[in-house]
Amino acid sequence: MVFLRKFSIPLMGAGLMTLATVSEAKAVTLKYESSIGRPATFVDGDFPGVPGTLAVPQGIGVQDSTKNIFVSNGRGIDRVDVFDSQGNFLRSIGSTGSGPGQFDEPADLRFNPITGDLHVGDVFNSRINVFDAQGNFKTSYGSFSGPVEGRLFFGPGGMDFDAAGNLYATDFSADIIKVYNPEGVQIRTIGSPGSGDGQFSGPGGLIISENTGRIYVNDQYNGRVQVLDPEGKFLFAFGSTGSAPGQFREPIGIDVDEYENLYVADSQNSRVQVFDKDGNFLTSFGEPTRNTAGEVVPPPTPPALGGTTPYGSPIDLTPGKFNWSAGLHYDDGKVYVGDFFQGRVQVLAVEGRTQVPEPTSILGLGLLGLGFTATKLRKNRHRKPSISLDKRL
Repeated sequence: MVFLRKFSIPLMGAGLMTLATVSEAKAVTLKYESSIGRPATFVDGDFPGVPGTLAVPQGIGVQDSTKNIFVSNGRGIDRVDVFDSQGNFLRSIGSTGSGPGQFDEPADLRFNPITGDLHVGDVFNSRINVFDAQGNFKTSYGSFSGPVEGRLFFGPGGMDFDAAGNLYATDFSADIIKVYNPEGVQIRTIGSPGSGDGQFSGPGGLIISENTGRIYVNDQYNGRVQVLDPEGKFLFAFGSTGSAPGQFREPIGIDVDEYENLYVADSQNSRVQVFDKDGNFLTSFGEPTRNTAGEVVPPPTPPALGGTTPYGSPIDLTPGKFNWSAGLHYDDGKVYVGDFFQGRVQVLAVEGRTQVPEPTSILGLGLLGLGFTATKLRKNRHRKPSISLDKRL
């Protein structure tokens, strides 16, 4: 965890000296608040697909206009389920198939901030489906790579919009990011296969900061997060493969808050890790579900290999227990995390954040003009500056 001690800067002006005090940065913490959705019981007709049940919730989003929560519901359920802000099931969007508005494994989802339309990755149909704010199908676009030997995942991964309404989507198998304009036409690609700077091996979650335009990408098989500038040029990377703080085992979901803190769903470590904008580790939340022998519960057998359930066994719905943390979304002081193989979304409250002034703002606090009195200066010292800070399958 990172702390910033209080310090003072002497500033001279008009023959007077004052001290500008910087607010102390507190440790970020995550606290379990509630859950959305549940696993099916397979008893008395309660199977995956019954309203309120979830399977592999990878895409999660909060609609600005309603604060309703949209969750991709996969493994044969093949729809986006909508819950109110209290977690009550409201309705569904889509069905199984390859026709207009249908899905074959929905993945990440995002709302276009300009139009309000909902864009959802459709893995086996190799496309992105678009719905209006009410859930009415509008169109599909895009094309993504298929399965690669030795990899469990493929197709469209994470995605987000830039300020111009262009959509950036990771092509998991091709190891690149594809950029589509508002008309759904691919206009360029970012990255290439590999482990070097700006190269990817299974790019998963992707998020673009509303404040800085930085692009944050979970480089899943390289066990790191890559940070790109708004043009897609490599800035730096952080993390490595492992289970220690700041390490990853195939990170999937990612999001950024208004303070430019990063929240990463560290999937196989079954936790959420939090970092500052420079990639410094702040805190983590969550642990793997274990059986009675204390062993980590493995994921279920995939359907392609004969699996019959989307859930691990046993299931432990204790707060903070995950069987893979996957989809992740930040909104208004809360982090929504997909408990991949336990059929729920855990809602975490973010606590302890303090907005820390940038150095230029600190100096601005101490600028003295002619005629300022010592009393006036003392009052100004306590004012907080108004600044804008940096925000699969």
